[in-house]
Amino acid sequence: MSTHHQHSFDERFEFGGKAKTYSLIGIVLGVLGILFGFIGGEHGIQNTFSNLLLGSYYFVGVCVAGVFFLAYNYVAQAGWSVSFLRIPQAFARTLGIASVILAVIVVAGLLVKHEIVEEGKKVMAPYLYAHWATPGLTDPKSENYDAIITGKSAFLNVPFFFGTLIILLGLYTFFGKLLVDYSNNEDEVGGMFNYNKSFKISAIFLVVFGFTFPIYAFGTIMSLEAHWFSTMFGWYNLAAVHVSGLAVIALTLIILKQNGYFSWVNESHMQDLGKLIFGFSIFWTYVWFAQFFLTWYANIPEETVYFYKRWEPQYKWWFWLNIGLNFVAPLFLLMKNDDKRSLNRMKLACIIIIIGHWLDYYLMIMPGTIEKEHMFDLVEFVQDMAIFAGFAGLFTLIMLTALSKFKSLIPAKHPFVDESLHHHI
Repeated sequence: MSTHHQHSFDERFEFGGKAKTYSLIGIVLGVLGILFGFIGGEHGIQNTFSNLLLGSYYFVGVCVAGVFFLAYNYVAQAGWSVSFLRIPQAFARTLGIASVILAVIVVAGLLVKHEIVEEGKKVMAPYLYAHWATPGLTDPKSENYDAIITGKSAFLNVPFFFGTLIILLGLYTFFGKLLVDYSNNEDEVGGMFNYNKSFKISAIFLVVFGFTFPIYAFGTIMSLEAHWFSTMFGWYNLAAVHVSGLAVIALTLIILKQNGYFSWVNESHMQDLGKLIFGFSIFWTYVWFAQFFLTWYANIPEETVYFYKRWEPQYKWWFWLNIGLNFVAPLFLLMKNDDKRSLNRMKLACIIIIIGHWLDYYLMIMPGTIEKEHMFDLVEFVQDMAIFAGFAGLFTLIMLTALSKFKSLIPAKHPFVDESLHHHI
């Protein structure tokens, strides 16, 4: 092994300067956006709660994608990714805080109520999950009684809903922490003991994650429109979470590399990351199309209601832009191998995908929570962007702080580190 590689093992990330300043500016913008929403009347408060759910769900998704990336690379016994594993490990370290933020927003959205008019009747409904958490929906004596919601009430009740959310987020955080701890222990003692433990815990995580993530997506997002359901919705969300997480991993790696870190990461590593991003952008499109096309073709009223809302003028343009950003852009930007080996092209593709999946979550959440009169409202748009910037700044601050706490930017005693440092395809 060359002296250059040996020397690089001691490299640590120092978090400061522009990165910290920009992340703090983002957080301030987010706080201002939230405060502005809460003094903006009923509509402003509803828009704020919807944006907080969107931002926190995206935040958790990116972090859990880091744990997912670690797990499937361990189970596949992949060597190519070892040289930048610290980045998804930093995501895993951030997951606990992201989970707490999501849980707090969900509780606030359920507890804080406001008066709405539903079918000519005034009712006190929560700002989030009003479709199933409004009082009286499951009481046959209530004028708000809803037979469909009553049929789903075993799943859609506050104790089960919130308990499931906490248990699943706790499990994902726990598995992520184990994988980071094993890697740190491996750097201290070497040998295969910690690697073998990582392999086993990754296999267990993938089974748990595969079976439970759709439940997490059903509860957190699909239940916003509780009359509607789709068995594909969980996989659609998993594809979105994975590809947006990969894009953030790749963007973080590129920016750090352009700032002098990760000098050992070469074009071949970027090409492999690009393949994953390209492939799962296509998979996301496949699931999106399957869910949409089958609903459109069958034309069953209780299923088409979901897409009917998104087909109205205030959402239709965004509906098609979603496909443009998340399918057409990565298709043409990353199709050729040379495209994936270009840092600037990969950077552009990642930024488009990150914005695209914000829009993807926007279309999952907003039509079910807020009444919009126009496709574009400048005040709302500024608030949406401010809250998005707030979550982006918070993620950057916590994740890069976590990254700076690693003693080295490369897991020096990982059994496949040599293979990764000499990765060429």
